[in-house]
Amino acid sequence: MSTIPGHETHQYTVTTVCINRPMYVNISFDRTAHTERRKREPGMSDERAATGSRLETARATVDDRIDRREFLRTAASGGYAVLVANALGVEDVLGADDGDVEIVTALVRSDPTDPFSLEERTRTVPARWHAAVNKAFELNDLLARVGFTGYLGSAVVPGAYDSESATVSVGVSREGSSIPELFGELIEGVSFSTDTIVDIDALEQTPDSAEPRFASNLEDGFVPSGVACETPSSLATLGPALYDPAGERTLFVTAEHAFETASDLTNERVTVPVDGADSVELGRVDSAYPVEDVATIEPTGPLQPASLIDAPTSVRVRGQLTRFGIADLIARDRKLEKVGALTGHTTGRIQGVDAVTCFTDNFCRWGQLRWGGEMDLTDGDSGSVSYYDDPDGDPQDVLVAGFNNARTWWPGQSYVWGVAAYTLTDSYGYHF
Repeated sequence: MSTIPGHETHQYTVTTVCINRPMYVNISFDRTAHTERRKREPGMSDERAATGSRLETARATVDDRIDRREFLRTAASGGYAVLVANALGVEDVLGADDGDVEIVTALVRSDPTDPFSLEERTRTVPARWHAAVNKAFELNDLLARVGFTGYLGSAVVPGAYDSESATVSVGVSREGSSIPELFGELIEGVSFSTDTIVDIDALEQTPDSAEPRFASNLEDGFVPSGVACETPSSLATLGPALYDPAGERTLFVTAEHAFETASDLTNERVTVPVDGADSVELGRVDSAYPVEDVATIEPTGPLQPASLIDAPTSVRVRGQLTRFGIADLIARDRKLEKVGALTGHTTGRIQGVDAVTCFTDNFCRWGQLRWGGEMDLTDGDSGSVSYYDDPDGDPQDVLVAGFNNARTWWPGQSYVWGVAAYTLTDSYGYHF
C-alpha cells in the first residue's frame, strides 16, 4: 500500500496465471494519476524489417522464438525495475479528481456519403475510471518498450465504471517463481496468487471446416466486406473500404500474411471469387505492412471497395472506434461482431485493448485488439474486421474496432487478435 500525505490510499494487485513456461500477470490499478490522454506516436511499430515466418507456422516454431527473444532481451531487463519504479513511484501517484471527464469514443462521418467528413464523437465518463485506464495504458506502453526477459505481450482491460479501475494483463515465458520478486521490487503492497492451468503445447481445437463465402450480386460495381478474396497463394477475407486522406483514395484491404510466397508484395494481384461465375480482379497491392498485418490494394478492375459488411442484415460502416471508445465498450461489457469468409457472422466480448503481441514473430505487434474466442476465427477469416453498432447513427450503421488476423492456440486463454483501427490511423493515416 502506497500513500502520500494529503492524498488518498491506492492499492495495486497483481494476479499471476501460470501456463507452465508462459504465464499471465494481471496488474490492477485503482485511483491512479494522470488524466491526460497520450496519443500513440506514429512509427511506434517500426520493427517491420524482419517479417519472420507466417502465422500458419507459428505453432511449430514458437519454442525457438521464445528462447531467442529471451536471450535478446536479457540485456534490457536490467533497466526494468528502475523505469517502472519511476513510472509508479509514490511521488507520481496522485488521487484523481471526483466528477467526470470527456473522452473521444469514435471518428464518424458527418455525411455518410463522404468518407472524408470525419468528426469526433464524445461521451462523459467518471474521472477516476479515466485516470486508472490512462495509468494502465502508460504502464502497458512502458512494459512493451522495455521488453523484459520473457515478455510475450500485454493488454489493458478497463474495469466497469463503478470499479474505478483497470488491469494490465502481461504474458511472460518465465517460471512463475520469479514474478512476485520482480514486481515486488517496484510497488509496495503488491499481492500475488498463482494458478497453474495447462501446457501451451497441448493439442488445439479448431473451428469446424466450412465453405468460403463468395461474392454475389455485384451488379452495382461494389464489393462488400466479409466475402473471400484470393491472393496468388492463399485465400483471405476482404475488409471494408479503407480510405487514405493523402490523395483521398479508396482502397481494398486484407491481411498481409495471405501473401505467403511473395517477398515483395507490391503489384501482387488480388481477385474476388464470384458465386456462379469467374473470379474478378480487384486490383494490385499498393502497400504492405507486415507488423500490422495489413495489405492495401489499389482498385484496377471493374469493381470498387464498399463501406459495407455482408452480415446477415447488411450493415454500413460509418466510422471507427478510438482507443477510449473500445475501453468504454469494455467498461459497459458490450460485444463486438465480425463476418469472416469461412466462419461467417459471430459475436464476442472484448478481452483487451492497446494490446502488444509477441507470440508469433521476431517482432512485437503494437496497438492490437483482443476479443471473442478462438472459435471465432479460422484460416481464411484473416482480413475481416470487428465492429459495433453505431449508437447515434442510422439503424444499419456500424463502427469498426479493428482487424481479425490471428487467434490463440493454447488452452487456458481464448481470443482473436488483430491491429485496432485507431492504430492504423495514428501510424499511417488510413481510416474506415
